[in-house]
Amino acid sequence: MSAIAKLSTVILDCPEPAVLAAFYGKVTGLAVGYSDDDMIYLGDDTGVQLGFQRVAGYGAPGWPDDRKQAHFDFSVADVDAAVKELTALGATVPDFQPGGEGWTVLADPVGHLFCVSAG
Repeated sequence: MSAIAKLSTVILDCPEPAVLAAFYGKVTGLAVGYSDDDMIYLGDDTGVQLGFQRVAGYGAPGWPDDRKQAHFDFSVADVDAAVKELTALGATVPDFQPGGEGWTVLADPVGHLFCVSAG
């Protein structure tokens, strides 16, 4: 099947792009490719970039409710060690953890959800 489009960037709304870009830069190892006061991109045009866009009046997604719209899944070598490192960077571990021991749900510093699983 031929593609209609190529995914270039996933952009997260947030109150402070620099804070969220610094968090995800440490998580992924991606460097800042572009930055201004209201927008920061991690990565370059050779892969999918992560973008962080300032939004006035930002409201965090809900969990576990219908306000959760999307989330990242990250593969890690050791889930417990990754959770410890990620919480040290500012992530939080919500009380609600579905799925048993296969993965851990976390929230980034502004409330976007993501999961880590062994892989």
